[in-house]
Amino acid sequence: MATVNNKKKKQELTVEQRINRRNFISFTTFFVVGGAMFGGWKWLFNAPEEAEGITAGARKPLRRALNKTELFFRRIFSNDHEVKLYPPSMAAKEVRVNGDIGIDDEDYNPDSWQLSVVKNKKETLQLSLADLKKLPKTDIVFDFKCVEGWDQIQHWGGVKFTDFIAHFGLQQQARMKYVGMETPNSEYYIGLDMESALHPQTLLAYEMNGQPLELEHGAPLRLIIPVKYGIKNLKRIGAISFSNERPPDYWAEQGYDYYSGL
Repeated sequence: MATVNNKKKKQELTVEQRINRRNFISFTTFFVVGGAMFGGWKWLFNAPEEAEGITAGARKPLRRALNKTELFFRRIFSNDHEVKLYPPSMAAKEVRVNGDIGIDDEDYNPDSWQLSVVKNKKETLQLSLADLKKLPKTDIVFDFKCVEGWDQIQHWGGVKFTDFIAHFGLQQQARMKYVGMETPNSEYYIGLDMESALHPQTLLAYEMNGQPLELEHGAPLRLIIPVKYGIKNLKRIGAISFSNERPPDYWAEQGYDYYSGL
């Protein structure tokens, strides 16, 4: 009888030892990984900030990582990468308004709006909304995504950027690496890689849900670029330019990713 009890005690001890060992390994792993993560965060937090320029506000190691990520995605980017489309019936009737930087000018007069397209230092096209509406209209219903974490299915209509380039003879400019856009008052501005700008789903939009844009949504003309987060979808385009160097970008100067791709 004593032998049986001893065996049970040994078995119970063995089980307890195994549990204790597993607990020890689990807690040790937790503290090691947690310590490494904290150390990495502390290292990044104390790293020097990048010099102010086209991008700013981020720690140097983080900006280097973002730049390398941009190069990686630009190398594999393809026009075959198109966002999922939806029927118009699924589009939000009340489209979310997010941000008014660059379009909060109380003195703005939509009747005097013109789009300035800088071809080179000596030549700038001045286009009206009527000029753009002469081109074929394209509609797109897709899931608009914001860096703040929300998304919404939205319906937009306008001119494909590729049609815009072809119609106004901007093929030479489209061979450059970047497109810059800004609001009429120059308070909000973005830089786009040319591959994304020439994506077949990129629009210069003048309609929302089949109706002319409202002021808070960027009337009379805004950018809709589904392969980018909302911060790149510039409202109320006043000027478009082209370059081989990164154009200024409002949010990249605040520390955000310049590429901002999906």
